[in-house]
Amino acid sequence: MTMTMFDTATLMINGEEIHYYPIKAVEDLGIAKISRLPYSIKILLEGVMRKLDGRIINEDHVKQVANWNPESPNDVIEIPLMPSSIVLQDFTGIAVAVDLAALRTAMKRLNGDIHKINPLVPVDLVIDHSIQVDSFDSNDALFINEEMEFGRNKERFKFFKWASNAFDNFRVVPPSVGIMHQVNLEYLSSVVQTQDVNGKKIAYPCTVVGTDSHTTMINGLGVLGWGVGGIEAEAAMLGQPVYFVSPEVVGFKLNGKLPEGTTATDLVLTITNILRKKGVVGKFVEFFGPGVSHLTLADRATVANMAPEYGATMGFFPVDQETLNYLRITGRTEEQIQLIEAYTKAQGLFRDDDMPDPHYTEVMELNLSTVQPTVAGPKRPQDRVDLKSLKQTLNDVLRLPVKQGGFGLTEEEVAKTIPLQLANGKTSELKTGSLVLAAITSCTNTSNPSVMIAAGLLAKKAVERGLQVPPHVKTSLSPGSLVVTEYLKRAGLMPYLEQVGFNVVGYGCATCNGSSGPLIPEVEEAIRKYDLTVSSILSGNRNFEGRVHSLIKANYLASPPLVVAYALAGTLDFNLLHEPIGFDQNQEAVYLKDIWPTSNEINQIIQEHVTPDLFKKKYKNIFKVNQRWNSLEVGEDPDYEWNSNSNYIQEPPFLQNLAVEVAPIQSIRGARALVVLGDSITTDHISPAGSISAKSPAGEYLNKLGVKVADFNTYGARRGNHEVMIRGTFANVRLRNEMVPKIEGGMTNYIPTNQVMSIYDAAMKYQEHNQPTIIIAGKEYGSGSSRDWAAKGTRLLGVKAVLVESFERIHRSNLIGVGVLPLQFLPGESRKSHGLTGLETFDILGLDDQFQPKQMVNIAVTREDGSTFTIQAIARLDSPVEIEYYRHGGILQMMLRKFISGVN
Repeated sequence: MTMTMFDTATLMINGEEIHYYPIKAVEDLGIAKISRLPYSIKILLEGVMRKLDGRIINEDHVKQVANWNPESPNDVIEIPLMPSSIVLQDFTGIAVAVDLAALRTAMKRLNGDIHKINPLVPVDLVIDHSIQVDSFDSNDALFINEEMEFGRNKERFKFFKWASNAFDNFRVVPPSVGIMHQVNLEYLSSVVQTQDVNGKKIAYPCTVVGTDSHTTMINGLGVLGWGVGGIEAEAAMLGQPVYFVSPEVVGFKLNGKLPEGTTATDLVLTITNILRKKGVVGKFVEFFGPGVSHLTLADRATVANMAPEYGATMGFFPVDQETLNYLRITGRTEEQIQLIEAYTKAQGLFRDDDMPDPHYTEVMELNLSTVQPTVAGPKRPQDRVDLKSLKQTLNDVLRLPVKQGGFGLTEEEVAKTIPLQLANGKTSELKTGSLVLAAITSCTNTSNPSVMIAAGLLAKKAVERGLQVPPHVKTSLSPGSLVVTEYLKRAGLMPYLEQVGFNVVGYGCATCNGSSGPLIPEVEEAIRKYDLTVSSILSGNRNFEGRVHSLIKANYLASPPLVVAYALAGTLDFNLLHEPIGFDQNQEAVYLKDIWPTSNEINQIIQEHVTPDLFKKKYKNIFKVNQRWNSLEVGEDPDYEWNSNSNYIQEPPFLQNLAVEVAPIQSIRGARALVVLGDSITTDHISPAGSISAKSPAGEYLNKLGVKVADFNTYGARRGNHEVMIRGTFANVRLRNEMVPKIEGGMTNYIPTNQVMSIYDAAMKYQEHNQPTIIIAGKEYGSGSSRDWAAKGTRLLGVKAVLVESFERIHRSNLIGVGVLPLQFLPGESRKSHGLTGLETFDILGLDDQFQPKQMVNIAVTREDGSTFTIQAIARLDSPVEIEYYRHGGILQMMLRKFISGVN
């Protein structure tokens, strides 16, 4: 086989020649049989065939992907993916853009050409994470929140606008348009792209990586893509592949149809529970079977969206007739749809029910008819609860000890009831389990017209029966795109949602991202004063501890209509299926069944009001639709002018004083444990989103700069300032560090003096004495959002290695991308089996330039009494490329050295 072996084939579409690389060519050449490969592997195969250059992608890559073996899929070399596009959101995107600007500054310092620093791959950044729910239950809420958003984030927004002008291939979708995943699904993604190469128009499948773990939502459209850390995204922008070990592909067979009264949300929470129990971290999940044909594209996108919650790299649905239907509904051109259909059929990438099933690593199965109304919580999205059982399980978890995942309340605490007198003259009462926040939010569900219209219909029927939301509940609606509001208005449902408090508060992630804003003041005061365990319900994808709101301990995920129903009840401590939600004007009980809409009612509105003209109208001018954005004035200098007085944007330290020569890999000696943590430590625990406490290290830092508490904004908004972010690393109020077992929050024991202090302060003391530190933890370390600052903050705290039982994929990659060594206990071993307390000293030995992927290392451990023993661990540098990143101290450092040396 030679590098020039693959010739293009030709399609004629509307009289135009379209060329493509037929993946069947590997069969014709006797390399492998590919007809029964999973669809996702076929797309990877096309990518390495098309990008074959003998340097970055070579013949072995093609052979290995073509010969993907379902029985031993990992027995191959790493796979390079050259994505065709990159999507960013503004919280992670600010760090990416700041790093790109810092690369230009570093190039200038080293007398290099700053214009070499440009994305080589098209990048779309969608500003969707900055909106906060300060105002609600008001027709003015949207205007007020957007005005406050611009007031808080003007400096960041100006930086984004500068970046969109300064860099090639870098577009910015302004605020108040929608959530990046929904905008990508409804507008940005073309499914099949074309590019002019040497006079030929070459067609190929869209592949995408994004700096948000829910990038996987696009898998519902048949597009291969997943979330990566901002660090990996930066490398991909600059022409480096995203490398990953050949995945296992789990086939998830769907049969039957969803029963009347259930939703796509119920389905995805069920699938999340099943797959988390199975364990699919680092694997692809591909959905197949006749049940797929009974799911709308929006339902598939809902399931694909939550791949991070069920732990998979992605949850993929191949292109089929429903894909084409959706593309027409969302206003894509007929020419593009014809290209997609012709190309995917020619390549064997188009699914129908009569095709033979692909070969998978293993197969799981679900009959859709068995899905029941479901919620998930109170702390994790995989903790599924049947709707009929919520009252009982909530009461159980309230009393369950904290060590067993409960809240550990006494009977007296459970029985607390506090009367409320609100400033508006209304009265209410607050008790354990009371619902204080109800939000229709996040891309998972707001992209799906069926559940959004169901929420509107339920609100309409509730209003007609005279039901109202109790005054202690904060309600909000943050649609994922402008389209949602429009079809709710056209259907006449928006006024009813507004009458029960679900006014539009903004377009963005909002509550699901922790930007829920303050609760009703009297409610907040009562929760603090009486230490009440209250609850929230949201149509989101994440309910980790401390994420939704720092004062709300019990958080549940549910479909939008269930969010409205529970808001009307004002509590989760009742049986929604059998107890009345409230009473109408005639004092007759109103039950859920009385106001729950039928599938026929929902589908009729979809057919009448969710139409192509609506999508075309709302997406016609999305890059210029926000007048506040249009009025921002920015400089035109291609080299960013850093302002040392800024508390939002600072030049990061990673590339400052960088030596051009690479230092050798060395063992880590004399390390101390900075923190010792348990299982399921999420990136929310490591680098929290949400508000900045005045008493936190980050708050104290801002206070010293003269920033008022009201202007602190959020950690996410300040990700362009490393001084804030390192102080926010491990600062989550729910963090439980085993080195200080009686304290909750970002505290640790500074071992040399046996003092309890903030993790940040301890880290700075260790750095003052040039003493390296490590993190020790349990299973599923780094799960959750793909936050690069969870890794960057770890690195800047002086942490050299992280020793855990297992990693989530993105966070492990991010750690390597900033030069932190990921270490994994041997199977069956843990901090507990070795009796580690964090008081020990650690020498990580055998690290040198001859290091090999997944090499075993010896960790010499010295206890307080001077006794020693050795732990063996696996260094999770899984590929030669990851070793190279680690050798350089991170991806950015490697890329800068390559640019300076002229090596691409």
